[in-house]
Amino acid sequence: MAEPVFIENCKRNPANVLTVGTFDGVHLGHQALLKNVIDRARAVSAPAVVVTFDPHPRDVITPAREGIRLLTNLQERAAIMNQYGIDQMIVIPFNRDFSMLSSEQFIRDYIHKRIGVHTFVIGYDHHFGRDREGSIQTLKGLSEELGFSVYVEEAHEVRHTTVSSSVIRKLLEEEGNVEMAAEMLGRPYEMAGTVVKGDQRGRTIGFPTANIEPENKNKVIPAKGVYCVEAELDRQVYNGMMNIGIRPTFGGQERIVPEVFLFDFSGTIYGSNLRIRFLRRIRGEKKFSDGEALVQQLIKDRDTCRKLAGG
Repeated sequence: MAEPVFIENCKRNPANVLTVGTFDGVHLGHQALLKNVIDRARAVSAPAVVVTFDPHPRDVITPAREGIRLLTNLQERAAIMNQYGIDQMIVIPFNRDFSMLSSEQFIRDYIHKRIGVHTFVIGYDHHFGRDREGSIQTLKGLSEELGFSVYVEEAHEVRHTTVSSSVIRKLLEEEGNVEMAAEMLGRPYEMAGTVVKGDQRGRTIGFPTANIEPENKNKVIPAKGVYCVEAELDRQVYNGMMNIGIRPTFGGQERIVPEVFLFDFSGTIYGSNLRIRFLRRIRGEKKFSDGEALVQQLIKDRDTCRKLAGG
């Protein structure tokens, strides 16, 4: 699959086997649905297609001051879907006018007339159209008239919990439970960003850290604490530990800063792009009595992370 194709540039294909959704995180539930699409497409030598939206519909329908926090941006979703075998991702710009379309208008005008569909695979709880009025029943009601088949993908559970993007966001943001989040995603949660200059205090205590400015301001940042991580830099992977917090031992600050200490690395990497994979949260953020107490804890944290990394 090449880059995502915006709907104004897509070519109609009545043979498409497709699904529709935002797919934030492309978690195990999404992956099961995508496999269904791909298997049905391969069986009839047809394209496996995902129709998605950008920005996230909730940013338009119920905008919060800072927007919805995302597990994956559009390019990350496209890359993951490419790995699983999706042939094309068609992107519909989501705006206020589009949000006012009825579910029937959406299926007739966009899916049938502009994109083309032979087989539609839908998640068990998927709703679409104005006020989320559209459902499986809406699709089945239109399918005979418009000439497409409908198949439903059931819920996917991990440890008796139904996998969903909102559940994963809560695990990360409220609990810092990156291990359970990884089970639901089918891979470690990742965050990419640019290394920016900080106050360089870490160098003075023997733990030089790289401050990360996330590449997407709406990206989910896990709860405050210390994490065992992997960091990818110039296609090289380093073990390390990451602190997310406000540095309370040194007086604190208003803005939460993700900063990573890479093991067995030396050099200046300001301006470089790092991709962080969260493996485990080892403790919450804590205010220490002084810098020395903090250093002693950081030594313990480093040793813990090294053991978890196997070296």
